[in-house]
Amino acid sequence: MGITRPRNYELGNSGVMRFSATRMYRKRAVYRLKKKGGDKKQPEKKSAEVKKKQIGGDKNGGTRLVRVNRPPKSYQTAEVSRKLKNKKGCFSKHKRNLRTTITPGTVLILLAGRHKGKRVVFLKQLNSGLLLVTGPFRLNGCPLRRVNQIYVIATKTKVDISKISIPDRVNDAYFRRKVLKKPKHAEGEIFEQKKEVYSVSDERKEDQLTVDKSVLEAIRAHPEKKLLFGYLGAMFSLNNRQYPHKMIF
Repeated sequence: MGITRPRNYELGNSGVMRFSATRMYRKRAVYRLKKKGGDKKQPEKKSAEVKKKQIGGDKNGGTRLVRVNRPPKSYQTAEVSRKLKNKKGCFSKHKRNLRTTITPGTVLILLAGRHKGKRVVFLKQLNSGLLLVTGPFRLNGCPLRRVNQIYVIATKTKVDISKISIPDRVNDAYFRRKVLKKPKHAEGEIFEQKKEVYSVSDERKEDQLTVDKSVLEAIRAHPEKKLLFGYLGAMFSLNNRQYPHKMIF
């Protein structure tokens, strides 16, 4: 008996199969092998709505049927909105998970945002679950910023940042967007007042210099510092016949 061709096969070297899992489910007729029916559920026993109650007295002797749960004595005539219970709880109390491949000092590749394609150094995870990263700014122009971990690729390259101290004021409120006020025009003052423009505060500049200085010192202490400086300064890109699912970062 000759070798038969498999029903499903890979398209070139792309790692993508010709037929999907649903299509192969139909082709193999797996649904015929599955058991039909299953265990039938027993009907739930309903609790009694009434019960017998012994009534005393000469004129009231005997038993009567009384409701188990008494109905309310009065009903509200107007509809009142009730606050629904949230089983998930407050967002600030949610458990924050972090991928095992992301540890302090790991070099990450940004996949979205203004700085996508740049390589950054992971510093710590904030209370909101977002990642605090830096370029450093001197190498690739990426400042201290928050990033969602679903938009990064964790590499095996790491920097020892155990001696780095991050200011306590660098938290989620630190990165909150500043609301710019629009000028209120009076008569004859249409062109006199200008719209407020965002500018980086001195506090941020100071924190950026402090953190970047310690990160650069950690990079210089790396045994392959020359390659690491070039690696962080270069942009990530894919060429022809390069597939990210087949690459080891």
